[in-house]
Amino acid sequence: MIGDTIGTGVFLVTSDMARAVGSATLVFVAWIAGGLIVLCGAFCYAELGAAFPKAGGPYVYLNRGLGPLWGFLFGWMSSFLERPVAMATLAAGFLRFAGFLFPIVDAPLFSGHLGSYLFTFTAAQPLAAFVVLIVTTINYLSVQMGGAIQVLLTCMKMGTIVVIVIAGIVFGRQHAAETSAVVARWGWGTIGAVLTALVPAMWAYNGFNDLGDLGEEIQNPQKNIPIAIILGLLTVGGLYLLANVVYFHTLNFAQIASSQRVASDVVQSFAGSRGAAWLTVAMAVSALGALHVVELTGARIPYAMARDGVFFPFAKRIQPSFHTPSGALIFLGVVAALLALTGTFEELYSLFVFAVWIFFALTAIAVLRLRRTEPELVRPYRAWGYPWTPLVFLIAAIALTVNLWMVRPVRSTLGLAVIVAGIPFFYRWRKSPRGSAATEL
Repeated sequence: MIGDTIGTGVFLVTSDMARAVGSATLVFVAWIAGGLIVLCGAFCYAELGAAFPKAGGPYVYLNRGLGPLWGFLFGWMSSFLERPVAMATLAAGFLRFAGFLFPIVDAPLFSGHLGSYLFTFTAAQPLAAFVVLIVTTINYLSVQMGGAIQVLLTCMKMGTIVVIVIAGIVFGRQHAAETSAVVARWGWGTIGAVLTALVPAMWAYNGFNDLGDLGEEIQNPQKNIPIAIILGLLTVGGLYLLANVVYFHTLNFAQIASSQRVASDVVQSFAGSRGAAWLTVAMAVSALGALHVVELTGARIPYAMARDGVFFPFAKRIQPSFHTPSGALIFLGVVAALLALTGTFEELYSLFVFAVWIFFALTAIAVLRLRRTEPELVRPYRAWGYPWTPLVFLIAAIALTVNLWMVRPVRSTLGLAVIVAGIPFFYRWRKSPRGSAATEL
């Protein structure tokens, strides 16, 4: 869970958040509010994961809680948007770190206009696609090898944050007077700014919801899924807040808001170029670790759907020698590589958050509905603070997606169009004998 969540966000997005809100105080408000919101969501996913430890996670939860169409649309969205976009975003983040070490990576190859939209194609985009294909190959070759790599990379990325925090406290010099704008009072403008800042924060927190995808492969899932989700998220939230304290202790607000690689710039300020280079390598490794686990867990969703007869049949193929879901892995890898060619880090994660949080809202509704329709269902873990925590998660998810649609209407509409495009496929596949049997379950 920690390996999935800590990727590029904590090392990069504080500058995006600072530009959105114009105040260091509001940056921390966004981080803390985001942490509390996802903690409410973690309680929901812990309850559902313990009750339904099946491959595909939310695909199973929504199928049972809201109906087959909603489960299918989650799986469709996950297969075409959530996981491929997350993989492409992590690869783009990896190349942003690489650009700190090798500036030629950021060199533009060509630029142009698509209507009123100006796009620039850099060397980082094809390199990001190549990174996606390399990680896909690793996942294809072995589940056990992938698991061992993930444990190593998770330890390294947690160590990186701890080193930044300790070194920043010991060696970092406190910056001069705060130069951020002063917010006079809370109003709709301030609330909208915080909601905008929550988008990159939610990218950084994403991952708490993915463990259920591996439900059938986890030992004692009724106990271990809730423990891993909740303790893992609390660990991540604590590390994120400590890292941001060091960022604002070391650099002033204007420096943070203008930075493209805030963690690297912080380390460079007290450890010089060489120290920043070494820690940037560790941050790049963190991005690779998250990319690996996003694909590891994500491949189980189209696999579970294809097994039920409601997805492309090739996605249920298991590689006979390596025992990995080869068809689903190849599918995700190809789609993610294509997406990596199309956008920048910021553009990709905004599309990701919009698509995912629609289904976070639906998952909260599924928790509430299942409590009413199936009160006798065996629930090894029950969401703490029910019904208020699912309701907070639901309201926050709706507010976040509506605000993001207003801020980035083109990409949000594109994401919604991809989701809706799955509806005719659902009814087509449901007519098949295997699809009919699956939806009846």
